[in-house]
Amino acid sequence: MTGHERYPLPRDRFSALYVRDFRIFWIGQVISFSGTWMQSVAQGWLVYELTKSPFYLGLVAAAASLPVLLFTLIGGVVADRVPKKRLLLVTQTLSMVPAFLLGVLIQLKIVTVGEIVVIAFFLGLVNAFDVPGRQSFLSEMVQEGHLTNAIALNSAAFNGARIVGPVIAGITIAAAGIAACFYINAVSFLAAIIALIMIKGKQGEVVNNGGTRTKVNITVLARDVYEGLRFVNSEKSIFRIMLLVAMFSLFGIPFITFLPVFAQDILKVGPRGLGFLAGSSGVGSLVAALLIAYLGNVEKRGSLMFSSGLVFGVSLAIFSLSRNYDLSAAALAFAGWGMVSFLAVGNSSIQLSTPDGLRGRVMSVYALFFLGIAPIGNALMGFIAHIVGTDRAITIGAALCLSAILLSSGRLKKIDRASPWKV
Repeated sequence: MTGHERYPLPRDRFSALYVRDFRIFWIGQVISFSGTWMQSVAQGWLVYELTKSPFYLGLVAAAASLPVLLFTLIGGVVADRVPKKRLLLVTQTLSMVPAFLLGVLIQLKIVTVGEIVVIAFFLGLVNAFDVPGRQSFLSEMVQEGHLTNAIALNSAAFNGARIVGPVIAGITIAAAGIAACFYINAVSFLAAIIALIMIKGKQGEVVNNGGTRTKVNITVLARDVYEGLRFVNSEKSIFRIMLLVAMFSLFGIPFITFLPVFAQDILKVGPRGLGFLAGSSGVGSLVAALLIAYLGNVEKRGSLMFSSGLVFGVSLAIFSLSRNYDLSAAALAFAGWGMVSFLAVGNSSIQLSTPDGLRGRVMSVYALFFLGIAPIGNALMGFIAHIVGTDRAITIGAALCLSAILLSSGRLKKIDRASPWKV
């Protein structure tokens, strides 16, 4: 009996939660993600308080995502060659370090933007190995019939935390200071670590060519990276999805980095308002993730990606032009819905069409297109914001995302016609 056969396929909605190991993992992720979003909001507020510059907001965000661009393909090879549970235990433990260190530096009142950049880079380096490992680990905890449900629920955990974390961060900053957010985040990683320790299944066994272990050297590493890239390039539907993800990562998703500018200078709502703005985006994102998990089967996948991409672009444009706090919050909720609907459906399509032995590497390519390009996007949008203003920069980004999704409408419809996959 295989590890997957131990779990019957329940017909209930949110079926992945019936799998014990995934349920434990998911609860740990909810807690850890909440702390991560607290730190994200607090770090943005801290950087803007120190510099009053959207350029530095973009620079810090770029430093956090640059290592993903440089090292995530190697991270994918590692995820395919070592037990994923062991890999995640290491990455989650290392992720505690920058949060605790920043808390100490802030409490001692000696923190500088340069130190924040260096610490952000270190955390990004850890994420270069954590993201492909975590994404591909999902398929080892659940059966294939549960995979899309697990991906959507994992997205729900991440985006549910986007509601809870920023709101708590705004209240914590006002009541206890910025340092408290970083200490809470450091402690939150313990939940993810304990959850991984509690997982009983034999997940994470090494899968490589022929099922045998081979000594890893530069040649083997290069070959493994090339195999992942070649597979993505040969699967045109996967490659097209990744190109759209890259476009969103360059010009759309960086809006999150610049929310402190809107909260402080444009809408003038302070740290609590910043928390609720970020939380509004999280509300829409959570609704999208839960809806996809609840529906279970979405046959017109390309159509859903097209419509959700349109919603994201239009909502982002409205947010950039709005000067009303309530309208801005509502626009962010719709933008969050569009963004997560597109990403969750695209992610599941990619994973369902990828062989087990390549999944870590393919998800590392996905991380490269999604997170690795982010430093370029954050730096570029920060530069544009410095020249024309943050609100106009976000308007330009929204227009470019809309153009990309409109130009891709025919290709996305081909995915509907050509693919029998079901989300």
